[in-house]
Amino acid sequence: MAEEILIPSSGLTSSHLTSSLLAVAFLSSFGSSMLYGYNLAVVNSPAVYIKDFYNKTVVSRNGTGLSGETLTLMYSLTVSVFAIGGLLGSLIVGMLVTRFGRKGTVINTSVLVFIAGSLMGFSRICGSPEMVIFGRFITGIHSGISLSVVPMYLGEIAPKNLRGFLGLVPSIFIGTGVFAAQILGLHELLGKEEHWPLFLSVVVLPTFIQLMLLPWFPESPRYLLIEKHNVHATITALKQYRAKCNIQAEIEEMQEEQHSLSSVETLSVWKLLLDDTVRWQVLSVVVINIGMQLSGIDAIWFYTNDIFKNAGIPAPEIQYTTAGTGVIEIIAGLIGCFTIEKLGRRPLMIGGFAMMGICSGGITLALLLQGCFFYLQTHLPFMRYISVCCVVGIIAGFCIGPAGVPFLITAELFKQSHRPAAYIIGGSLNWLSNFTVGFVFPFLQMSAGAYCYLVFATICVFVAIYVYIVIPETKNKTFMEISRMFSKKEAVLETQGLIHGDQLKLKKMNGYGGMEHASLEFDSSSS
Repeated sequence: MAEEILIPSSGLTSSHLTSSLLAVAFLSSFGSSMLYGYNLAVVNSPAVYIKDFYNKTVVSRNGTGLSGETLTLMYSLTVSVFAIGGLLGSLIVGMLVTRFGRKGTVINTSVLVFIAGSLMGFSRICGSPEMVIFGRFITGIHSGISLSVVPMYLGEIAPKNLRGFLGLVPSIFIGTGVFAAQILGLHELLGKEEHWPLFLSVVVLPTFIQLMLLPWFPESPRYLLIEKHNVHATITALKQYRAKCNIQAEIEEMQEEQHSLSSVETLSVWKLLLDDTVRWQVLSVVVINIGMQLSGIDAIWFYTNDIFKNAGIPAPEIQYTTAGTGVIEIIAGLIGCFTIEKLGRRPLMIGGFAMMGICSGGITLALLLQGCFFYLQTHLPFMRYISVCCVVGIIAGFCIGPAGVPFLITAELFKQSHRPAAYIIGGSLNWLSNFTVGFVFPFLQMSAGAYCYLVFATICVFVAIYVYIVIPETKNKTFMEISRMFSKKEAVLETQGLIHGDQLKLKKMNGYGGMEHASLEFDSSSS
């Protein structure tokens, strides 16, 4: 029988976090989500060695080396092909989770990591830059799948009062992956020229551990009951995940959702986009997933070294300072994870995006002051470190909420039949936005200079306002309760739209176009 761990929870005297739930959260995140963070940062440290390998290989093949532009293009392709693979992975995740299940998808797609690790690990021995690029592409596919399926799996196996806590575990491991790449990339470890193939391929180790242990745990109970109609397997899974808790009420809630979907198959993306009953959920997923990437966090991560250099930090110490930001990511992620069930989803997202917006504006101000007032740089040295503090603030704000809550919210806003398509939409937009920022930011920086960060600040503030106005609090609610909450408010909106629709004013939107304490105002001329 699973061991029970008591943790405080808002609205309940105590909640049971069983060892089975915790083990699945750690294993699925350790062998999948962590690799996404690792692969984001792994190519930064050995960039010079990888370019040198590309150039030497071409010289041995053709007798002449690559031009600087061509070499930069090949390295840029090595970096950006990861996002292209991620986009492809996010597009096929719906098909995979429907066919293989949530846990089954995590396990079956682990083969991609071993293929990619082998390609990148043996690329120098084989003298093949193509193996590095193709390996990065395959790791991108795996990460695109993992970013959707792991939060979906954890969201479905978690009880409602622990769904937020478990849903943010993957974001902690993403930060851990970035930190691991920064530490292993130090010159004292795997940051030497002879070690870069091993540095790229070490991702196979956590996946191997996951592959050995995760199959011993059950599939998502909701998937087993609602999609596979296997009551016995559902009860067995719930008993392992819930220990001594009474599972009857949870099974009844699943059966209620199953009956409501008795005539509805798993929706395609196109059908989901055309479904008027979920238009506010879909719009919310679009806004928070695009906002997550267009917040500028990727640009901050990519240019952290330059910002620290401009702040006057000695060059030999920059790699250690950058690694220190990885510690900030993990701490901020832990704060979000342990406070989400107390504070809720909305405060973490609103606070996180607002903090990022303020700090992005702070970077602009700091850069302008440094550029315009030489006196500030020479007589007030601490002014240089304002931008460093803002970078830390952006990273902390992102990891507290926007890094993980959007994936959790995507699971919570939709029923079982709509959820895979919703993850396809959210995941594909996430990766497209990721690629767009990486491609556009250098040109934006050249044209707008310090003001480029104001673009990110504006986006962050807009998303924070959108969440405050539109997205309701889903803390400690079942999927059916969230669905009924939307249906009720949607019905209120449609009913009121039939009565003097052109004269209706919405006082306060509180999710999905509904109204809290709705009121109507009519022009005096109409009476």
